[in-house]
Amino acid sequence: MTPTFPSKLPNVGTTIFTVMSALAAEHKAVNLGQGFPDFGCDPKLLDAVDNAMRAGHNQYPPMTGWPALREAVAAKIEAAHGQHYDAASEITITAGATQAILTIILATVHTGDEVIVLDPCYDSYVPNIELAGGVAVRVPLTPGSFRPDFARIAAAITPRTRLLIINSPHNPSATIWTDAEMRQLEALLAPTNVMLVSDEVYEHMVYDGAQHLSSARYPGLAERAFIVSSFGKTFHVTGWKVGTVAAPAALTAEFRKVHQFNVFTVNTPMQAGLAQYMQDPAPYLNLSAFYQAKRDLFVQGLAGSRLKILPTAGTYFVCADISSVSDLNEAEFCQWLVREHGVAAIPLSAFYGNGFDQRVVRFCFAKKDETLIAATERLRKL
Repeated sequence: MTPTFPSKLPNVGTTIFTVMSALAAEHKAVNLGQGFPDFGCDPKLLDAVDNAMRAGHNQYPPMTGWPALREAVAAKIEAAHGQHYDAASEITITAGATQAILTIILATVHTGDEVIVLDPCYDSYVPNIELAGGVAVRVPLTPGSFRPDFARIAAAITPRTRLLIINSPHNPSATIWTDAEMRQLEALLAPTNVMLVSDEVYEHMVYDGAQHLSSARYPGLAERAFIVSSFGKTFHVTGWKVGTVAAPAALTAEFRKVHQFNVFTVNTPMQAGLAQYMQDPAPYLNLSAFYQAKRDLFVQGLAGSRLKILPTAGTYFVCADISSVSDLNEAEFCQWLVREHGVAAIPLSAFYGNGFDQRVVRFCFAKKDETLIAATERLRKL
């Protein structure tokens, strides 16, 4: 007889992304649901990894990450944001951003500690907190605009608050935090002992002349922040699962205590190849223009549809209000859209703890132009 035991995540089932991707495959739909590209990466990056493999870089790298890659990350952050991180003691290479966030939470959150998350949020945050024995405190972003509500954030901070998690550019709303908001957060946290997780995986996808405002730019945030990024998002290789965490040395030391037993390290040839590839900054410096063109192609293609497109300031997602199209709720609409019109999207309600439904769905435009054109042709028929 198979033993039974109480689940550590009793409220977790199959994610909406898996469900919608399976439904899209079943109906041969254009999949704009799950956030990954349907095009390849730069062949030069593949060559760099191949060269690393053939050069014999196939055994364990240092636990903290390939030294040249940590140095490249530190140099990139300093050039972009003016904040110096020591590559040896303040930069760690991780097995993707999701592992990075789990490891941060396991390293810092004790049983009963509170962690503030801003709804809607990426679906791994709350299960990570629960696995660490913490208590997730959900504070909603302002409905409609998705701006941070600092009065509600301040009210949520208690002596038990260990962490606050922010995400800019923001998945799923495609908004970005402003300088005024970052400074307000800096002032709010200044008298507290609260640490910050700054999820910045879409840092190189910011549009219309705006600039990504990393927590690294603000001394009062940088001194308390774990800053998370993703090579997979930046270089179109989500399946490689390689990310990075930048944090002050004292925070990094605690992070690495868990990281060494969580995954120990990350595959060597990918790290070596990325280090070589990053010697040329053009690929990530040009990424915003690359994705802005795709955003504009998709949005312009929907000009004749009944979907109301919300502003897209960052990420590779577009949100659309479905109120003029259907009376269905978001989840039912997404299933109907796949079955009847052959396009997959994600309901925003899936990113809220209480399933808050505001008649908005999310599309991913990290796709080939022909994929986006095919999708918009179908969506204009709504």
